Amino acid sequence: MKKLFICFLFWLICGSVFAQDAPLDYKPKVLLVTAHPDDDALFSATVFKTTKLLGGVVDLALMTNGEGGYKYSTLGNYIYGRELDTEEIGRAYLPGIRKKELMAGGDIVGIRNYFFFDQKDFYYTLDVEEALTKWDTEMIVDRLMGIMHEEEYDFLFLMLPFEEFHGHHKAATVLALRALKQLPEENRPIALEAFVRRGEEDSGIEFTMLEEHPSTKVMPDVTFEFNRNQTFGHNNRLNYNIIANWVIAEHKSQGTMQLLMQSNNGIIEQYWFPSLNTEKGLAKTKAFFEVINTAQPD
Repeated sequence: MKKLFICFLFWLICGSVFAQDAPLDYKPKVLLVTAHPDDDALFSATVFKTTKLLGGVVDLALMTNGEGGYKYSTLGNYIYGRELDTEEIGRAYLPGIRKKELMAGGDIVGIRNYFFFDQKDFYYTLDVEEALTKWDTEMIVDRLMGIMHEEEYDFLFLMLPFEEFHGHHKAATVLALRALKQLPEENRPIALEAFVRRGEEDSGIEFTMLEEHPSTKVMPDVTFEFNRNQTFGHNNRLNYNIIANWVIAEHKSQGTMQLLMQSNNGIIEQYWFPSLNTEKGLAKTKAFFEVINTAQPD
C-alpha cells in the first residue's frame, strides 16, 4: 500500500511538471482566409508562435493571385527582369510570381497547405459588393465549407472588414463567415477578425460590423492581442517584428506592404471576436492567447 501511495505521488508530481511543458492540451489548427498574396503578413507573429512554438498547424486559403498589384511592381521589374508595372505584363506574370513569394514567406512562419481560389484581382476598390458580384461566390463558399469540415480547425483567422479597407479583404471575410455559418455549430472553428495597430500610442480601429453584413458583427469590448515588441534572446535584443519583416521582404514584386507595416513603435496584432462564436469559444480563445503571449523560443 505504501509503495502504491509513493507511485501515485510520483505520478502526480510528474504530471504537474509535464503539464507546465504543455500549456495547451491540443495542438492548434488554424485556417487563414485572405484576399491577396501578402495579406497574411498581418497575422505573421501569431502564426509563427502557433506553428514553431506550439507545434500547431496553419493553412491558408487565398482568394486572388494579386495580379492587380502590378501598379506597385516598379522595383520588382529589376528583380524579375520584366516590366511588371505594365498592366498586360503584370497580369500575365504576377500570379505565378506572387504565389512563389507567398510560399517563401509561408516557409518562414510555417504555413502547411495553400488553397488557391484564383479569383480575379481586378483593381482596388472599397466596394465589397463589387467583389461579391464578380467572384464565383458559390464555389468559394462550398469549397471553404469542405476545407473546414475536412480539416476540423480550431480557429479561422480573417481580416477585419472595416469600411475603409480594400473591398477584396472585406469580401474574403464575408464569404468565409458565410461558409462558417453553414457548418453545424459544433463543427465550426472559432472565427477571429484581425488587423494591427502601431504601438501602444495607437488606439486602433473602432469596429462593430460591416454594414449590411451582420455575420461580421463582433462582441463589444472583446479583443485579443499579440504585441510583436515582445523581446527575447540575448540581452532581449530580439522581438517578433523581425518575423513580420522577414515575411514582408519576400514580396519583392510589391512594395507598399513594407511601408504600411513600418512603425517606430512596432506592431500589435489585434483580433476581434465575432458574435456568432459561442461562449465556449470565448474561453478557448482566451486560453490560446494566454499561451501565445507567454510562449518563448528556447
